[in-house]
Formats: sequence, C-alpha cells, structure tokens
Amino acid sequence: MHEVAHLAHLELRTPVLDESAAFFTDYLGLTVTDEAGGSVFLRAFDDYEQTTIKLTAHETSGIGRTSLRAASPEALTRRVAAIEATGRGRGWVDGDPGTGPTYLFTDPDGHEFGLYYESRWYRAPAELAPSLKNQAQAYPARGVCVRRLDHVNYLGVDVVANRDQLRDTLGAMVTEQIVLDDSSIAGSWTTFTNKGYDAVYTRDRTGTPGRLHHIAFAVDSRADILRAADIAIDQGVFIETGPHKHAIQQTVFLYVYEPAGNRIELCNAGARLVLAPDWEPVDWTEAERAKGQAWGLQTIESFHTHGTPPVAETTVATP
Repeated sequence: MHEVAHLAHLELRTPVLDESAAFFTDYLGLTVTDEAGGSVFLRAFDDYEQTTIKLTAHETSGIGRTSLRAASPEALTRRVAAIEATGRGRGWVDGDPGTGPTYLFTDPDGHEFGLYYESRWYRAPAELAPSLKNQAQAYPARGVCVRRLDHVNYLGVDVVANRDQLRDTLGAMVTEQIVLDDSSIAGSWTTFTNKGYDAVYTRDRTGTPGRLHHIAFAVDSRADILRAADIAIDQGVFIETGPHKHAIQQTVFLYVYEPAGNRIELCNAGARLVLAPDWEPVDWTEAERAKGQAWGLQTIESFHTHGTPPVAETTVATP
C-alpha cells in the first residue's frame, strides 16, 4: 500500500535517564537535540527528521510510543479512518518536537503508536553541518556512529493479531515468519518500505502484553559490527550475543543492553531489499530454527526470555 512512508522515531522508557542518555550518546553516537518534560530527544546522524529516539524517565524500562510517518496528508486521512474502524484509535495529540498533529492508536497487544505527516526536517547547526549537502548531519566520529534507526521488534501475546493490524490497517507487507509444528506463528517480520523489515512481532512467552524485545540501528558495514563489539567491551556495555549473522533476513548483528535493560541491536541490514510487489512470505519451520543462526551459533536462552519491562519469573508460562 505504501501509505506509511517509514518507521520514524521511537520512545524508550528508562528509570535511569542520565545513564541511558550517556549510552545513546557515548556508545551509539547519537546527538542530543532537545530536553523537555522528563524526556531527552536524540538523533542518528543520517536520519532526516529531528528525532530518532525519545528517552523518557519512567519507573521501569520498555517501549513507549512508536511514531510512523504517513506518505501524504491524504494517506494520513485514509489510514486514520482505517484505524478508527478497528476501534483502537485514541485520537489526535500534538506531535513530538519536529512533528505535526499525531493520531494515537494501539495494536491488539496495547503498544502505543502515533501516525503523522507534518515534519520539520533537521537543519544542523554550524558545528554539526556536514560537508556533503545530501547528508543531514556531519559524521559524529563518536562511539559506534550508527547511521539510522532500522527496525523495532515487539513482544506480542498474539503475533497474528498484531501482524494483521499492521498488514490490513497500515498496509505493511509480511516478508518472513516462524511457523511452529502446530501451525501457529511464533514470529512475523513486516515492512512498510523496500527494506526486509521495519516492525517485527515475536511471541511473548510470559503472556504479558505490551513489551519490547529490541530496537535496532543500522551501521554502514559488517566491519562496524565488529568495531561495535570492541567499543562495547572498552565502555563496559553488556554484550548479550554476537557478532554473528541471522538466518532470518540474513542480518549481521550484535545485541547489547543499555543501562535500563532495553535490548539494542546493531545491524548491517541494508544489503537485502524486497523489491517484488508479489513477494510471498518466507516461512521458517521449527526444525529449521532449531539449527540456530546462519553460521551455526545457537540462539541463547535469554533471547527468548528477556524483554522489557521485566516480569517476575513466576509469571512465565510454559513454552
């Protein structure tokens, strides 16, 4: 459908705002653009909009609002009408800094989304001005130097219901899925663009709605993933798994935790594009997933159990 232009920016909650902000600036290399109302706004150097990440002080970790930009004012009007028909719309609010009126809604799991069109493009101050006019900001040369926001992976109680809302209401394309032996869907990868994926849902084993698995930032090359691992150990950043390569979507990855416990992926995901308008979802079986990642690394247990906000172990359901 292409009425959603792209995944625009994300809000992350943190009970340790200053420590999280330091991680995003010193390790990831983002730039602070604003601070207001208990939130810090940051941007990756090649995102064209003002905000990439909104860090908000909160009693616990997890994801707040996911913001999507519509492809046009008319597309915004049509998508809002479709959302309202689902009964999950919450109405209009003022947008975050740099964005216009935003329509709020939720997915079946309760994750909050905002859809808008009006956007103020970022204009770098003199000290951050790039030498190349087709780049939004000068290369920061700090930490990993992530280029842009790449995707978000939600945990969902009902993967299919959440996937279907993105597909049927917002026009996302389903690109790959995990189909278990009982025919249930344990994970679904969807895209609004020609990237392999923008938004992912994987099953929450705890049965707790509204949680986050991870957010991901794109880097320029596979070598940057290795460098990110070296920087992580020098800065005391916890590495959960990687560097390695996923079988699904073939993304070269490194997973780390920021100080609040939110999982962050560094990925080199730009090599594969989905250009076919009649693309059929690639289904991965339970047996195929049991083989581990692309080069044989087994998926570690925490990848299936850790999410934010955390839940008590006593609430974990049997897989």
